[in-house]
Amino acid sequence: MSIVHGLGPYSTSIKKAEKEIKEMTKKINDLCGIKESDTGLAAPSQWDLVSDKQMMQEEQPLQVARCTKIISPNTEDAKYVINVKQIAKFAVGLGDKVSPTDIEEGMRVGFHCPPKIDPSVTMMTVEEKPDVTYNDVGGCKEQIEKMREGVLCYGPPYTGKTLLARAVANRTDACFIRFIGSELVQKYVGEGARMVRELFQMARSKKACIVFFDEVDAIGGARFDDGVGGDNEVQRTMLEIVNQLDGFDARGNIKVLMATNRPDTLDPALLRPGRLDRKVEFGLPDLESRTQTFKIHTRTMNCERDIRFELLARLCPNSTGVDISSVCTEAGMYAIRARRKTVTEKDFEMLSIRSSKGIRSSVLHRSTWSTINWASF
Repeated sequence: MSIVHGLGPYSTSIKKAEKEIKEMTKKINDLCGIKESDTGLAAPSQWDLVSDKQMMQEEQPLQVARCTKIISPNTEDAKYVINVKQIAKFAVGLGDKVSPTDIEEGMRVGFHCPPKIDPSVTMMTVEEKPDVTYNDVGGCKEQIEKMREGVLCYGPPYTGKTLLARAVANRTDACFIRFIGSELVQKYVGEGARMVRELFQMARSKKACIVFFDEVDAIGGARFDDGVGGDNEVQRTMLEIVNQLDGFDARGNIKVLMATNRPDTLDPALLRPGRLDRKVEFGLPDLESRTQTFKIHTRTMNCERDIRFELLARLCPNSTGVDISSVCTEAGMYAIRARRKTVTEKDFEMLSIRSSKGIRSSVLHRSTWSTINWASF
């Protein structure tokens, strides 16, 4: 009996199985269209070269530095001090694809330079969610359902446009950036347009983002030549917004909300579909809306039972949500002056009648806005 050194009882069977596996793998690769040079990649039918090229263009190149110190190692708040030769030192965190065990002191590392964005633009990000929810917006049920894609909210003052935007910020998990139109009107030429570019640059760096322009009529007015050139800078800022909304570069996952009291003054280029897909009117509240608003503002007050809120709403037909809020506040003050622990219906009735007579907020009467053809927008 001959003994062959190095061969076990199953060596022949194992080699045969390995050979069959290689042959089967080759057949599968041939059927999928994978060449020998493509080993390690997905099948060509699954390639998306356009998306890969766009991702490479969006990603910033890596800069080389040396990690000199690790602050609070082995914790979630660990920071890494890196030294960029002849430039500066930075304290940075880990990237998404790097493990804490991969980094040691003295090691050469790569990092992305942060984009140069004006701090005034960065501060426009709403970090803490507002405490306003959709349930706090009285009488805007139809408007809430229309808050999709690019939306222009227009209507008289104090009808809930900005309040609804705050409710959107509360509801969404996306980054919410709020800009007031007058903040983009800058002293020096080109500053407003630069801020708009950096605003959308920062928005594109987020997974999802909502940009809210309040009082957009301050920068979105129709273009005209006054012969002096005083409004040229405002027009440049508006044109940059138009370019970012629907220009050469893709907007990405960015939704835009705008609010204004004067839609009749806005430039037609800003209003066309593709930039602002939907226009939502916020009118003076009807009876049902005023009743709901009374209930919203009195739910934290100590009121007597069975108050007829619908009757109170009928007593102030031209009031807005702000007027009703003021009525509720003063009704509480009346109860305090009378040394009562509860607010009565009589307190509300007295103030509602005063509001209906125009003593409070007479400027918000419906006739004030009759000169604007709201239906044309």
